[in-house]
Amino acid sequence: MEKACTTILVGKKASVDGSTMIARNDDTFLPLTPQRFVMRPATKSKKRLVSNQNGFTAELPDRGFRYTATPNADVEHEGVFEESSINEKNVAMSATESVYGNEKALAYDPWIPNGLAEDSLQTMVAPYIESARAGVKYLGGLIARYGSPEGNGVLFSDKDEVWYMEIVTGHHWAATRIPDDAYAVAANQVAQQQIDFNDKDNYMWSEGIQKFVTEYHLNPDKKGWNFRHIFGTDTEKDRHYNTPRVWFGQRYLNPSIEQDPMSSDLPFIRHAESLIAVSDLEYILSSHYNETEYDPLGHGNKADKLKFRPISLNRTQNSHVLQIRNDVSREQAALMWICFGIPSFTPYVPFYTNANDTDPSWSNTPLEYDSKSAYWMYRTLSMLVEAHHAEFIQDDLDYIKECRELQLRLLKEADTAVVGKNKEDAMKFLTQQNYRMAAAMREKTTKIIGHFVTKGLTLSKLTFNMDKNL
Repeated sequence: MEKACTTILVGKKASVDGSTMIARNDDTFLPLTPQRFVMRPATKSKKRLVSNQNGFTAELPDRGFRYTATPNADVEHEGVFEESSINEKNVAMSATESVYGNEKALAYDPWIPNGLAEDSLQTMVAPYIESARAGVKYLGGLIARYGSPEGNGVLFSDKDEVWYMEIVTGHHWAATRIPDDAYAVAANQVAQQQIDFNDKDNYMWSEGIQKFVTEYHLNPDKKGWNFRHIFGTDTEKDRHYNTPRVWFGQRYLNPSIEQDPMSSDLPFIRHAESLIAVSDLEYILSSHYNETEYDPLGHGNKADKLKFRPISLNRTQNSHVLQIRNDVSREQAALMWICFGIPSFTPYVPFYTNANDTDPSWSNTPLEYDSKSAYWMYRTLSMLVEAHHAEFIQDDLDYIKECRELQLRLLKEADTAVVGKNKEDAMKFLTQQNYRMAAAMREKTTKIIGHFVTKGLTLSKLTFNMDKNL
C-alpha cells in the first residue's frame, strides 16, 4: 500500500537538543486512506497473526511491550499497516520506506509472496524489541525465517542509536548505524552505500550476503562493496521520482553544497551545516521544492513544476517525527509528532508515548467524513488551503507557526510538572497532557477552518457587480 515515502534519520549529536530522531512521510496510493493513532497495551499471552493482504501467518511471542501505532482505519479492506510506533522501552520504529531491488539480484533470491510484508511488519517487531540495534537483529531473524515479498526500508532508534535497514531481496538485507553527528535522507530507492564487514558495531547484514554477491557476480564496482550499486536501481524514474527528494532534503540541511537533483551519486550519510531541530524535519517532510523552479505551487514554468515528484503529497496520510530526548527523564523522553493532514498545510502534533490511551479524536477515525476526528479535521484544512492557495497560504503559515509556539509551551509546562512523579502517576499525567494538547490544537484548527470558509465565500466567481443595488 505504501509505495512512495520519504525518510529522514538524525543522530543525537546532529540534533539541536541531543535527541535522536527518525521521520517519514507515509504516502499511499489514494488521497484518502483514513488513519488512527492508538495505544496497544502490553500482552501476556500468545497470539496468532494472519495477514488479510498476502496470507502471511505467524505466532507472536507470549509477552509484548506496550506501544503506540498508527494503523489504517479500514483494516478489513486496507490491512493493518501500523506504520510508526514507540514502545514502552522508548524504542522507535517506522515501517516502511518502499525500496526496489534490481532484477539481477532478485533472479537468484526472489520475493516470497506470502512472506513478512509491510502490513504486518510493525506488529511483528515493535512490541518485542528493547533497543534499536536489537530491532535490526530481530527483524533480520524474521526475514531469514519467513522471507520478504517486497523491498522495504525500516527505521529504528533509541536514545543512543539510529539505524536504517533495507530489505532488498527475498532474504537479503543490510543496515547502517547513522553516525551520531550525521543525518540521512532516503526516498524509495536503495540508499545505503559502502558496507564495512569489518565493523559490526556500525553495520549489520543478512547471513551469506557476501557469498551471494560473489557467487552471482552482482558487484559492478572495481573496488569496494557498495550496497546501492549491487542491489539498487538507477533508472530514469529514479531521477524524476526519487533522487530529487533526497537532493532537496540535503539542499536544506547543507545549503552550501551544490548538487544535481537528478544525480545518482547523492551520498547516503551527510553532516548538516547546523544542528537539526524537529521543525527542520517537519519543513522537509512538508516541502514541495519550496523556493525553487520545481515547486508545483510556485511560479516556474509548467515543465519545471511537473518535472519532479514532491516530498509532501495529497497522498501523504501520516507524516511523523519520532523523537527520543536525552535532556529529560526516560518517562517523558519519547515524543511522537504526528501530522494526519497534508504536511504542507497542517501542523505536526506532539504526543508523549508514555501514556495509557490516546485522545478519542485521534483513535476513532470513521471511514466517511465527520467533524469530530482529527484525521478528517486536518484533511479538511488541507483541502481548503490548497483550493485557494494564493489567498490562504500566508494565513495558514501563520497558524502553523502559532501552533508550534503553543505546542512548545505546553510541552515545557508538562515536562516541568511531571518531574518527581512516580511511574504510574507520570503515565496518568502525561496521558492527560496528550488530551490537553489535542484539545488546544482542535481549538486553533477549528478557528482557522472557520476563517477560511468565511474568507472563501468572498472568492466565488459567481458574482457580477454593476452597482450596489444589483
